[in-house]
Amino acid sequence: MQDNTPSRKEPLSTNSNEDGFSFEFFNYESKINQTLDEIIKDKIIERIWAKDYTVWKPSPNEISNRLGWLNIAEDMQTYISPLFTFTEDIKANGFTQAVLLGMGGSSLAPEVLRITFGVKEGFLDLRILDSTDSDTISALTNSIDIPRALFIVATKSGGTVETLSFFKYFYNQVVNLVGQEKAGSHFIAITDPGSKLVDIAEQYKFGRVFLNDPNIGGRYSALSFFGLVPATLIGIDLERFLNRAQKTIDSYKDITTANIRHSLGIMLGVFLGEMAKAGRDKMTLVLSPEIQTFGNWVEQLIAESTGKEGTGILPIIEKRLETPSHYGKDRFFVFMNIENDHSFDHVFQAFKNASIPFFQISIQDPVDLSGQFFVWEIATAIASYCLGINPFDQPNVESAKIIAKKFIAEYNKNGELPAFKSTKLAEGLQVLSDMPFNNLPQLFSLFFSAGKTDSYICIQAYLQETIGINLVLLTLGEKIQDLTKLAVTIGYGPRFLHSTGQLHKGDSGNGLFIQLISPTQNDINIPDEAGSRESSISFGILKLAQAIGDRQALLDAGRKVITFIIEGDITHTIKHIVRSLEEPNA
Repeated sequence: MQDNTPSRKEPLSTNSNEDGFSFEFFNYESKINQTLDEIIKDKIIERIWAKDYTVWKPSPNEISNRLGWLNIAEDMQTYISPLFTFTEDIKANGFTQAVLLGMGGSSLAPEVLRITFGVKEGFLDLRILDSTDSDTISALTNSIDIPRALFIVATKSGGTVETLSFFKYFYNQVVNLVGQEKAGSHFIAITDPGSKLVDIAEQYKFGRVFLNDPNIGGRYSALSFFGLVPATLIGIDLERFLNRAQKTIDSYKDITTANIRHSLGIMLGVFLGEMAKAGRDKMTLVLSPEIQTFGNWVEQLIAESTGKEGTGILPIIEKRLETPSHYGKDRFFVFMNIENDHSFDHVFQAFKNASIPFFQISIQDPVDLSGQFFVWEIATAIASYCLGINPFDQPNVESAKIIAKKFIAEYNKNGELPAFKSTKLAEGLQVLSDMPFNNLPQLFSLFFSAGKTDSYICIQAYLQETIGINLVLLTLGEKIQDLTKLAVTIGYGPRFLHSTGQLHKGDSGNGLFIQLISPTQNDINIPDEAGSRESSISFGILKLAQAIGDRQALLDAGRKVITFIIEGDITHTIKHIVRSLEEPNA
């Protein structure tokens, strides 16, 4: 890893916070200034607005048809009144809850909006389903009043296997309670024109189909129908929301030499790109609690956009901020806070003294997140320009999907998934590993020894997300980070496959992966067709096929993977794994 750690302790420059951001670049400032000069000289911002694909690659493939996000906030202004009318009609028809069925770019922005803004009185309580875990699906089913629930089937391609499986399952649930004649009115769709979902919506008589601009990739779709339909259902004032976004966006249409260093998105983008080029490729994001979930959206945007061609920026959502000495030289930091939140102020001097580069963003209130969606999108586009990659494709995502489909086909043919040789470690705990070992501490010792100073460890949990499991996973991550001094990330599967999965297989190969899989005890069948009782596969089988499919894709990409299969009490077993890290051989 290239390391340009500055030797001097005093910062070369500090930007004031009058523009809503400040930074400490130290001796990276020279390179950042050089890149800013190149952006002006080569008219990069003007070319982005002109939708010039050569900013990133000599070919227009998956670039020219992915730049609709630049204008979508302005385009959506004409839909404010129709969306308000739509929501009033939904409420008048007795709907009190909404369930968004989607993955990745279709679910993350709505999740940010729901958790950040809550639900305005008299509007629909929104839930998000982006897990194929049967216990998660059962818990959601039991928590909603299905006859009064509106289901939002959201997928750009119209063919996302998880989303269509959710639809088929919930369509049958609705039919059982309200009858087939009325069932279709409980569903709406958000998709691209001409997708498979358009035909499904017509066949099953959906209440409404929102056709999104097809020139927007999923992770850039927050300000399109994918974000704004859920937003209006929970009572967000779309006029205020979009006006705030447009005010931010308009400031990027006239970038000059004089004002480029006052442009948050440009400065942030160059910072991201140049840090990664200098070997600091792990962006550690620290957010005010009020906007914490915004980090999940940023995580997908950055990871899936930059993690390819042997490079990438690994986003880490930091929830336990440590002293500077705790972090390696592969880190840089972005602090994002509501302007009246001063909880980070005391750490800035410590980071300055340690010469750790960081960027601080202050926003007025949560409504400013509307503009921050665009800020981070333009920053990602600029960072990708610095790295010489296309920020709009995802060339490695299909690898895991292809293998999972192959495993499912084998299941449909033989009635079982491919057999894998596993080793029993304890009651209810087995492991799959290509490394010879005698016990769990030895396995971890061998596994961690494969890491380098710029490696990271990713915990992939194919489990039901609960408060208890969140806590033990955080404990496991903290224990591993304390032991190895490496960055640790945690993701729930298959959700992360639509988020960080691209980076895991497309970056420089520094990831070490720990899978935690719990076979489903109370499985749920996926109907072969909506309205049919016939089923060839369950959610449990789908989840397992996705997990082992991704395992194989990681191995094929040369990554190190150990897979734990937990058949007993999940919390107890993970605590057992944590304790093993404290034993001498670990």
